[in-house]
Amino acid sequence: MLRQPASFWRLFGADFILRTAYQMGKTPVLPLFAAAIGAGQMLIGSIVAVSTVTGMLLKPMIGALSDRWGRRLWLWLALAVFAGTPFLYQFVTTPDELLVLRLFHGTATAIFGPVTLAYIIEMGREERATRLGWFEMARSGGYFFAPAITGWLLTIMPPEQVFTIIGALSCLAFIPVAFMTHTDTPLQAQREHRPSLWRQLATGFSHAASRIELWFASCLEVTVYCVTYGLKAFLPIFAVQEAGFSVLAAGLFFTVQEAAHMLTRPIGGRLGDRRGYLPAISGGMAVLGAALLLLPTTTTGAELVTVAVLSGIAQGLIFPSTVALVGNAVSASHTGLGLGMYGTMKNLGKVIGPIATGAMLELLSYGTVFRALAGFILAVALFVLLTHRQRQRVYE
Repeated sequence: MLRQPASFWRLFGADFILRTAYQMGKTPVLPLFAAAIGAGQMLIGSIVAVSTVTGMLLKPMIGALSDRWGRRLWLWLALAVFAGTPFLYQFVTTPDELLVLRLFHGTATAIFGPVTLAYIIEMGREERATRLGWFEMARSGGYFFAPAITGWLLTIMPPEQVFTIIGALSCLAFIPVAFMTHTDTPLQAQREHRPSLWRQLATGFSHAASRIELWFASCLEVTVYCVTYGLKAFLPIFAVQEAGFSVLAAGLFFTVQEAAHMLTRPIGGRLGDRRGYLPAISGGMAVLGAALLLLPTTTTGAELVTVAVLSGIAQGLIFPSTVALVGNAVSASHTGLGLGMYGTMKNLGKVIGPIATGAMLELLSYGTVFRALAGFILAVALFVLLTHRQRQRVYE
């Protein structure tokens, strides 16, 4: 893995810096800042979620435009938004202003996500999932370190000053990106003969819509994110109010989960490359189902840690292979667009999961809901495995 191009590691470094900084601005500083300027509970939820909606709307279009004009322009634009926007939080005085600023701040991830994944996909087909697994460690590292860093900063400064620190940290990402080498995309290389923008978009969306593998991988991603984000939203309440754990234990659950996720990603990517993407995905879903089945009977700290580790391992097995499936499904001329559509579906799962889980909890107990989610994800795991075996029979 160390033999990857220098640009891979430079992009890895930039991604780690930006994702860490961005996550520092989400939990716990954003809800606290929103409450401090007078936002109610529902509005706080909207402020936290609105940046995800931005990605849902913009990722396919950004991906398509990066296919046409190249990744470099959009990468620098994302850096500018990431680095510049945090300095504006100190001027926010009302919840409505914060909502609008979060909507704009969300464009940074809407641009950065599909463009950086397209860079990694275009580095070669060989060991693609392994490379994606290593690259996604940068994002996982941000999730792991950011809450602790922000929690410490909040003990010595108010939330708006924390955002200023976030902006300064984000500026460091310009350094590795400045030394990256960039190659033309297939469409960018056809400057004199490429179709008009509207024809390119029509062709690209038509191509992506016809890729069964893209929709299959995206639906699997939606399924997993519905379950994991439903768990993320309601596990703290279950752990504290139902299972009798402390707030600290509930918080440590996600730290342990993310550590297991981060460490498993390269292994999951390599497994997908060696054994097949669908078996890796099916295995990860089976592990996630097992974690959900164990959760309602958890009574000790060791058992809670076990559930956290299993759910983290599951995600590390699944996600490198789903992205690699998308990269293999779309043509080189529409890589950015395909990854943008994939990103939109992923964000859809993040929105649906907490809402659907919350609706189920209005009618059912936590134990019943967790077992229902386990049954659902295990059924999907079996379907994915059977699909893989059917494809093997077709090609034999």
